[in-house]
Amino acid sequence: MAEKIVLAYSGGLDTSVAITWLKENHGFDVVAVAVSLGGGEDMAEAIERARRNGAVEAYGIDAASEFADEYLARAIKANAVYEDKYPLATALGRPLIVKHLVEQALASNAVAVAHGCTGKGNDQVRFDVGIKTLAPDLRIVAPIREWKMSREEEIDYAAARKIEIKVDKAKVYSIDANIWGCAIEGGNLEDPWNEPDEDIYLMTASVADAPTEPCYAEISFENGLPVALDGRALSLKDIIVDLNEIAGRNGVGRLDMIENRLVGIKSREVYEAPAALTIITAHRALEDLTLEREAARYKRLAEQKYAELVYNGQWFSPLRTALDELFDSLQTKVNGDIRLRFHKGTLAVVGRRSPDSLYQYGLATYDKADTFDHDAAAGFIELWGLPLTEWAKKHKRGERMI
Repeated sequence: MAEKIVLAYSGGLDTSVAITWLKENHGFDVVAVAVSLGGGEDMAEAIERARRNGAVEAYGIDAASEFADEYLARAIKANAVYEDKYPLATALGRPLIVKHLVEQALASNAVAVAHGCTGKGNDQVRFDVGIKTLAPDLRIVAPIREWKMSREEEIDYAAARKIEIKVDKAKVYSIDANIWGCAIEGGNLEDPWNEPDEDIYLMTASVADAPTEPCYAEISFENGLPVALDGRALSLKDIIVDLNEIAGRNGVGRLDMIENRLVGIKSREVYEAPAALTIITAHRALEDLTLEREAARYKRLAEQKYAELVYNGQWFSPLRTALDELFDSLQTKVNGDIRLRFHKGTLAVVGRRSPDSLYQYGLATYDKADTFDHDAAAGFIELWGLPLTEWAKKHKRGERMI
Protein backbone atom coordinates (compact mmCIF):
# COMPACT_ATOMS: atom_id res chain seq x y z
CA MET A 1 0.00 0.00 0.00
CA ALA A 2 1.31 3.44 -0.96
CA GLU A 3 2.11 6.01 1.69
CA LYS A 4 -0.33 8.90 2.05
CA ILE A 5 0.38 12.58 1.66
CA VAL A 6 -2.02 15.37 2.56
CA LEU A 7 -2.17 18.07 -0.10
CA ALA A 8 -3.24 21.66 0.60
CA TYR A 9 -5.74 21.75 -2.25
CA SER A 10 -7.31 24.90 -3.70
CA GLY A 11 -8.85 23.51 -6.87
CA GLY A 12 -6.60 25.72 -9.00
CA LEU A 13 -4.13 24.70 -11.66
CA ASP A 14 -1.11 24.01 -9.44
CA THR A 15 -2.80 21.77 -6.88
CA SER A 16 -4.91 19.98 -9.51
CA VAL A 17 -1.75 19.02 -11.39
CA ALA A 18 -0.01 18.18 -8.10
CA ILE A 19 -2.35 15.25 -7.39
CA THR A 20 -1.07 13.34 -10.42
CA TRP A 21 2.49 14.66 -10.13
CA LEU A 22 2.82 13.43 -6.53
CA LYS A 23 1.66 9.96 -7.58
CA GLU A 24 3.99 9.82 -10.59
CA ASN A 25 7.10 11.26 -8.96
CA HIS A 26 6.82 10.18 -5.31
CA GLY A 27 4.39 7.26 -5.39
CA PHE A 28 2.00 8.83 -2.87
CA ASP A 29 -1.69 8.29 -2.41
CA VAL A 30 -2.99 11.85 -2.22
CA VAL A 31 -5.45 13.11 0.37
CA ALA A 32 -6.75 16.50 -0.85
CA VAL A 33 -7.80 19.01 1.82
CA ALA A 34 -9.46 22.27 0.85
CA VAL A 35 -9.88 24.83 3.63
CA SER A 36 -12.31 27.67 2.90
CA LEU A 37 -11.75 30.97 4.70
CA GLY A 38 -14.75 32.63 3.11
CA GLY A 39 -13.23 33.44 -0.27
CA GLY A 40 -16.32 32.46 -2.22
CA GLU A 41 -14.95 29.29 -3.81
CA ASP A 42 -17.26 26.41 -4.80
CA MET A 43 -15.98 23.90 -2.25
CA ALA A 44 -18.19 20.96 -3.24
CA GLU A 45 -17.28 21.21 -6.91
CA ALA A 46 -13.56 21.50 -6.18
CA ILE A 47 -13.63 18.44 -3.91
CA GLU A 48 -15.43 16.32 -6.48
CA ARG A 49 -12.90 17.39 -9.10
CA ALA A 50 -10.06 16.36 -6.78
CA ARG A 51 -11.55 12.88 -6.54
CA ARG A 52 -11.98 12.68 -10.33
CA ASN A 53 -8.34 13.69 -10.72
CA GLY A 54 -7.15 10.81 -8.57
CA ALA A 55 -7.21 11.83 -4.91
CA VAL A 56 -7.89 8.77 -2.74
CA GLU A 57 -9.63 11.02 -0.21
CA ALA A 58 -10.83 14.61 -0.45
CA TYR A 59 -12.17 16.88 2.26
CA GLY A 60 -13.63 20.36 2.32
CA ILE A 61 -13.47 22.37 5.56
CA ASP A 62 -15.45 25.56 6.10
CA ALA A 63 -13.22 27.47 8.52
CA ALA A 64 -14.45 31.03 7.93
CA SER A 65 -15.93 31.44 11.42
CA GLU A 66 -12.86 29.90 13.04
CA PHE A 67 -10.71 32.24 10.97
CA ALA A 68 -12.63 35.26 12.24
CA ASP A 69 -12.86 34.24 15.89
CA GLU A 70 -9.39 32.78 16.46
CA TYR A 71 -7.14 34.61 14.00
CA LEU A 72 -8.71 37.83 12.79
CA ALA A 73 -9.82 38.72 16.32
CA ARG A 74 -6.18 38.63 17.41
CA ALA A 75 -5.13 40.65 14.38
CA ILE A 76 -7.72 43.33 15.17
CA LYS A 77 -6.52 43.70 18.76
CA ALA A 78 -2.98 43.97 17.39
CA ASN A 79 -3.89 46.37 14.54
CA ALA A 80 -1.80 43.95 12.50
CA VAL A 81 -0.66 45.75 9.35
CA TYR A 82 2.59 44.84 7.58
CA GLU A 83 4.79 47.79 6.62
CA ASP A 84 1.98 50.16 7.69
CA LYS A 85 -0.17 49.09 4.73
CA TYR A 86 -1.06 45.43 4.26
CA PRO A 87 -3.55 43.90 6.76
CA LEU A 88 -2.15 40.39 6.23
CA ALA A 89 -5.19 38.58 4.80
CA THR A 90 -3.20 35.79 3.15
CA ALA A 91 -0.55 35.61 5.88
CA LEU A 92 -3.18 35.23 8.62
CA GLY A 93 -4.96 32.47 6.76
CA ARG A 94 -1.93 30.22 6.26
CA PRO A 95 -1.44 29.05 9.88
CA LEU A 96 -5.11 28.04 10.10
CA ILE A 97 -4.79 26.04 6.88
CA VAL A 98 -1.61 24.46 8.25
CA LYS A 99 -3.45 23.50 11.44
CA HIS A 100 -6.12 21.64 9.47
CA LEU A 101 -3.58 19.99 7.17
CA VAL A 102 -1.64 18.62 10.13
CA GLU A 103 -4.81 17.42 11.87
CA GLN A 104 -5.89 15.58 8.70
CA ALA A 105 -2.41 14.13 8.18
CA LEU A 106 -2.49 12.65 11.68
CA ALA A 107 -6.05 11.36 11.21
CA SER A 108 -5.17 9.77 7.84
CA ASN A 109 -1.85 8.28 9.03
CA ALA A 110 -0.11 10.30 6.34
CA VAL A 111 3.67 10.60 6.32
CA ALA A 112 3.90 13.95 4.55
CA VAL A 113 2.18 17.21 3.69
CA ALA A 114 2.34 18.98 0.33
CA HIS A 115 1.54 22.55 -0.69
CA GLY A 116 1.45 24.52 -3.90
CA CYS A 117 3.84 27.35 -3.01
CA THR A 118 6.59 28.62 -5.25
CA GLY A 119 10.24 28.92 -4.28
CA LYS A 120 10.31 32.72 -4.30
CA GLY A 121 7.23 33.65 -2.27
CA ASN A 122 6.40 34.05 1.40
CA ASP A 123 3.80 31.29 1.62
CA GLN A 124 6.34 28.47 1.36
CA VAL A 125 7.88 29.74 4.60
CA ARG A 126 4.51 29.99 6.32
CA PHE A 127 3.57 26.45 5.34
CA ASP A 128 6.94 24.84 5.98
CA VAL A 129 7.64 26.52 9.31
CA GLY A 130 4.08 25.99 10.49
CA ILE A 131 4.13 22.28 9.67
CA LYS A 132 7.56 21.80 11.24
CA THR A 133 6.37 23.54 14.39
CA LEU A 134 3.15 21.55 14.80
CA ALA A 135 4.38 18.18 13.56
CA PRO A 136 8.18 17.96 13.16
CA ASP A 137 8.04 14.32 12.03
CA LEU A 138 5.94 15.01 8.93
CA ARG A 139 7.81 15.29 5.65
CA ILE A 140 7.13 18.33 3.46
CA VAL A 141 6.88 18.17 -0.32
CA ALA A 142 6.60 21.34 -2.42
CA PRO A 143 5.89 20.22 -6.00
CA ILE A 144 6.28 23.64 -7.62
CA ARG A 145 9.71 24.06 -6.05
CA GLU A 146 10.67 20.71 -7.60
CA TRP A 147 9.02 20.53 -10.99
CA LYS A 148 9.96 24.01 -12.29
CA MET A 149 7.23 23.92 -14.95
CA SER A 150 5.90 27.18 -16.37
CA ARG A 151 2.17 27.82 -16.25
CA GLU A 152 1.88 26.87 -19.91
CA GLU A 153 3.80 23.64 -19.31
CA GLU A 154 1.51 22.77 -16.41
CA ILE A 155 -1.51 23.18 -18.67
CA ASP A 156 0.12 20.95 -21.29
CA TYR A 157 0.96 18.41 -18.54
CA ALA A 158 -2.68 18.39 -17.48
CA ALA A 159 -3.92 17.96 -21.04
CA ALA A 160 -1.56 15.04 -21.72
CA ARG A 161 -2.80 13.21 -18.61
CA LYS A 162 -6.44 14.23 -18.91
CA ILE A 163 -6.34 16.14 -15.62
CA GLU A 164 -9.50 18.19 -15.21
CA ILE A 165 -8.66 21.87 -14.69
CA LYS A 166 -10.65 25.11 -14.81
CA VAL A 167 -8.03 27.47 -16.19
CA ASP A 168 -6.45 28.32 -19.50
CA LYS A 169 -3.31 29.97 -20.81
CA ALA A 170 -5.06 33.33 -21.06
CA LYS A 171 -5.29 33.76 -17.29
CA VAL A 172 -2.47 35.99 -16.16
CA TYR A 173 -3.25 36.96 -12.55
CA SER A 174 -2.77 34.98 -9.35
CA ILE A 175 -5.56 35.68 -6.87
CA ASP A 176 -5.94 34.53 -3.26
CA ALA A 177 -9.09 35.60 -1.42
CA ASN A 178 -10.67 35.19 1.99
CA ILE A 179 -13.02 37.29 4.13
CA TRP A 180 -10.16 39.52 5.34
CA GLY A 181 -9.02 40.46 1.84
CA CYS A 182 -7.87 39.56 -1.63
CA ALA A 183 -4.29 39.43 -2.95
CA ILE A 184 -3.72 39.98 -6.68
CA GLU A 185 -0.38 39.62 -8.45
CA GLY A 186 1.14 38.74 -11.79
CA GLY A 187 0.47 39.89 -15.32
CA ASN A 188 1.09 43.56 -16.06
CA LEU A 189 1.23 44.26 -12.31
CA GLU A 190 4.81 42.97 -12.36
CA ASP A 191 5.84 46.29 -13.90
CA PRO A 192 5.38 48.81 -11.05
CA TRP A 193 4.81 51.60 -13.58
CA ASN A 194 1.61 50.02 -14.90
CA GLU A 195 -1.73 51.11 -13.48
CA PRO A 196 -3.86 48.10 -12.44
CA ASP A 197 -6.65 47.21 -14.84
CA GLU A 198 -10.07 47.84 -13.36
CA ASP A 199 -11.26 44.31 -14.06
CA ILE A 200 -8.82 42.70 -11.59
CA TYR A 201 -10.80 43.89 -8.56
CA LEU A 202 -13.29 41.51 -6.95
CA MET A 203 -14.32 43.23 -3.71
CA THR A 204 -14.30 46.97 -4.41
CA ALA A 205 -16.02 49.37 -6.81
CA SER A 206 -14.02 51.99 -8.64
CA VAL A 207 -14.24 55.53 -7.33
CA ALA A 208 -16.02 56.50 -10.54
CA ASP A 209 -18.75 53.90 -9.94
CA ALA A 210 -19.10 54.47 -6.18
CA PRO A 211 -22.29 56.16 -4.93
CA THR A 212 -22.41 59.95 -5.08
CA GLU A 213 -23.81 60.36 -1.58
CA PRO A 214 -21.71 59.46 1.48
CA CYS A 215 -22.56 56.36 3.51
CA TYR A 216 -22.28 56.05 7.30
CA ALA A 217 -21.72 53.05 9.56
CA GLU A 218 -21.27 52.61 13.30
CA ILE A 219 -19.11 49.85 14.78
CA SER A 220 -19.50 48.93 18.45
CA PHE A 221 -16.56 47.36 20.27
CA GLU A 222 -16.25 45.35 23.48
CA ASN A 223 -12.81 44.44 24.83
CA GLY A 224 -11.26 45.60 21.57
CA LEU A 225 -13.45 43.55 19.22
CA PRO A 226 -16.40 44.53 17.02
CA VAL A 227 -19.65 43.15 18.43
CA ALA A 228 -22.29 45.17 16.58
CA LEU A 229 -22.79 47.06 13.34
CA ASP A 230 -25.27 49.93 13.26
CA GLY A 231 -26.73 48.71 16.53
CA ARG A 232 -27.20 45.10 15.35
CA ALA A 233 -25.38 42.48 17.40
CA LEU A 234 -23.56 40.18 14.97
CA SER A 235 -20.79 37.61 14.95
CA LEU A 236 -17.36 38.90 14.00
CA LYS A 237 -17.53 36.99 10.72
CA ASP A 238 -20.88 38.59 9.79
CA ILE A 239 -19.61 42.07 10.69
CA ILE A 240 -16.63 41.51 8.41
CA VAL A 241 -18.84 40.25 5.57
CA ASP A 242 -21.21 43.23 5.90
CA LEU A 243 -18.37 45.76 6.05
CA ASN A 244 -16.78 44.20 2.97
CA GLU A 245 -19.99 45.02 1.13
CA ILE A 246 -20.45 48.53 2.57
CA ALA A 247 -16.85 49.68 2.21
CA GLY A 248 -16.32 47.86 -1.09
CA ARG A 249 -19.44 49.37 -2.64
CA ASN A 250 -18.09 52.82 -1.77
CA GLY A 251 -14.68 52.19 -3.33
CA VAL A 252 -12.82 51.78 -0.01
CA GLY A 253 -10.20 49.11 0.51
CA ARG A 254 -7.72 49.08 -2.37
CA LEU A 255 -3.96 48.93 -1.83
CA ASP A 256 -1.19 49.09 -4.43
CA MET A 257 2.22 48.72 -2.82
CA ILE A 258 5.82 47.70 -3.21
CA GLU A 259 6.38 45.08 -0.53
CA ASN A 260 9.51 43.61 1.02
CA ARG A 261 9.17 39.84 0.88
CA LEU A 262 10.77 37.65 3.49
CA VAL A 263 12.94 35.96 0.85
CA GLY A 264 14.67 39.27 0.15
CA ILE A 265 13.02 40.61 -3.00
CA LYS A 266 10.71 43.54 -3.53
CA SER A 267 7.41 42.71 -5.16
CA ARG A 268 4.50 44.78 -6.43
CA GLU A 269 1.31 43.67 -4.68
CA VAL A 270 -2.28 44.77 -5.17
CA TYR A 271 -4.72 44.05 -2.36
CA GLU A 272 -8.37 44.56 -1.58
CA ALA A 273 -9.24 44.71 2.11
CA PRO A 274 -12.38 46.79 2.61
CA ALA A 275 -13.52 45.36 5.95
CA ALA A 276 -10.00 44.89 7.31
CA LEU A 277 -8.95 48.50 6.70
CA THR A 278 -12.29 49.78 8.00
CA ILE A 279 -12.16 47.79 11.25
CA ILE A 280 -8.51 48.58 11.97
CA THR A 281 -9.12 52.28 11.32
CA ALA A 282 -12.06 52.23 13.73
CA HIS A 283 -10.19 50.19 16.34
CA ARG A 284 -7.22 52.56 16.32
CA ALA A 285 -9.57 55.53 16.74
CA LEU A 286 -11.17 53.91 19.78
CA GLU A 287 -7.75 53.11 21.26
CA ASP A 288 -6.81 56.78 20.81
CA LEU A 289 -9.73 57.59 23.07
CA THR A 290 -9.25 54.89 25.71
CA LEU A 291 -5.60 53.86 26.04
CA GLU A 292 -3.20 55.64 28.40
CA ARG A 293 -0.50 57.51 26.49
CA GLU A 294 2.56 55.37 27.23
CA ALA A 295 0.61 52.14 26.81
CA ALA A 296 -0.65 53.34 23.43
CA ARG A 297 2.82 54.33 22.26
CA TYR A 298 4.45 51.10 23.33
CA LYS A 299 1.63 49.09 21.77
CA ARG A 300 2.36 50.65 18.39
CA LEU A 301 5.93 49.31 18.61
CA ALA A 302 4.66 45.85 19.57
CA GLU A 303 2.12 45.94 16.73
CA GLN A 304 4.89 46.29 14.16
CA LYS A 305 6.71 43.26 15.55
CA TYR A 306 3.46 41.28 15.65
CA ALA A 307 2.76 42.03 11.98
CA GLU A 308 6.29 40.95 11.06
CA LEU A 309 5.87 37.66 12.94
CA VAL A 310 2.64 36.91 11.08
CA TYR A 311 4.07 37.92 7.71
CA ASN A 312 7.22 35.88 8.28
CA GLY A 313 5.39 32.64 9.08
CA GLN A 314 5.99 32.68 12.84
CA TRP A 315 2.39 32.45 14.00
CA PHE A 316 3.13 29.43 16.18
CA SER A 317 5.95 31.21 18.01
CA PRO A 318 6.09 31.92 21.76
CA LEU A 319 6.65 35.62 21.07
CA ARG A 320 3.40 35.91 19.11
CA THR A 321 1.56 34.22 21.99
CA ALA A 322 3.17 36.56 24.51
CA LEU A 323 2.26 39.62 22.46
CA ASP A 324 -1.35 38.41 22.31
CA GLU A 325 -1.38 38.36 26.11
CA LEU A 326 -0.06 41.93 26.16
CA PHE A 327 -2.73 43.09 23.74
CA ASP A 328 -5.49 41.26 25.61
CA SER A 329 -4.51 43.05 28.82
CA LEU A 330 -4.73 46.42 27.09
CA GLN A 331 -8.09 45.77 25.42
CA THR A 332 -10.28 45.46 28.52
CA LYS A 333 -11.11 49.18 28.37
CA VAL A 334 -11.32 49.46 24.58
CA ASN A 335 -15.10 49.68 24.58
CA GLY A 336 -17.39 52.02 22.72
CA ASP A 337 -18.63 53.12 19.33
CA ILE A 338 -16.94 54.54 16.24
CA ARG A 339 -18.90 56.30 13.51
CA LEU A 340 -17.43 56.14 10.00
CA ARG A 341 -18.15 57.90 6.72
CA PHE A 342 -17.48 56.21 3.36
CA HIS A 343 -17.47 58.40 0.27
CA LYS A 344 -15.95 57.90 -3.16
CA GLY A 345 -12.98 55.80 -2.04
CA THR A 346 -12.39 57.67 1.22
CA LEU A 347 -12.86 56.46 4.79
CA ALA A 348 -13.07 58.87 7.71
CA VAL A 349 -13.72 58.53 11.42
CA VAL A 350 -16.39 61.14 12.20
CA GLY A 351 -17.54 60.16 15.70
CA ARG A 352 -16.18 58.49 18.84
CA ARG A 353 -17.69 57.64 22.21
CA SER A 354 -16.75 55.30 25.04
CA PRO A 355 -17.72 54.67 28.66
CA ASP A 356 -13.96 54.28 29.23
CA SER A 357 -12.92 57.45 27.41
CA LEU A 358 -9.89 59.27 28.81
CA TYR A 359 -10.88 62.41 26.93
CA GLN A 360 -12.12 65.03 29.41
CA TYR A 361 -13.96 68.02 28.02
CA GLY A 362 -13.00 70.23 30.94
CA LEU A 363 -9.30 69.60 30.36
CA ALA A 364 -9.47 69.93 26.56
CA THR A 365 -11.75 72.93 26.08
CA TYR A 366 -10.66 76.57 25.79
CA ASP A 367 -14.06 77.99 26.78
CA LYS A 368 -15.23 79.00 30.27
CA ALA A 369 -15.70 75.34 31.25
CA ASP A 370 -11.89 74.95 31.24
CA THR A 371 -10.67 73.12 34.37
CA PHE A 372 -6.99 72.84 33.42
CA ASP A 373 -4.57 74.40 35.94
CA HIS A 374 -2.69 76.91 33.80
CA ASP A 375 -0.60 78.05 36.77
CA ALA A 376 0.99 74.60 36.92
CA ALA A 377 2.34 74.90 33.36
CA ALA A 378 5.27 77.22 34.12
CA GLY A 379 6.66 74.97 36.85
CA PHE A 380 6.18 71.90 34.69
CA ILE A 381 8.09 73.49 31.80
CA GLU A 382 10.88 74.59 34.17
CA LEU A 383 11.44 71.03 35.37
CA TRP A 384 10.91 69.42 31.96
CA GLY A 385 13.51 71.65 30.34
CA LEU A 386 15.97 71.56 33.26
CA PRO A 387 18.36 68.93 31.77
CA LEU A 388 18.73 70.86 28.50
CA THR A 389 19.06 74.17 30.29
CA GLU A 390 21.89 72.88 32.50
CA TRP A 391 23.61 71.20 29.57
CA ALA A 392 23.55 74.47 27.62
CA LYS A 393 24.98 76.41 30.60
CA LYS A 394 27.83 73.94 31.00
CA HIS A 395 28.87 73.33 27.42
CA LYS A 396 27.70 76.24 25.33
CA ARG A 397 28.53 79.13 27.70
CA GLY A 398 26.25 81.55 25.94
CA GLU A 399 26.99 80.39 22.37
CA ARG A 400 24.06 80.53 20.02
CA MET A 401 22.59 77.12 19.18
CA ILE A 402 21.62 78.09 15.62
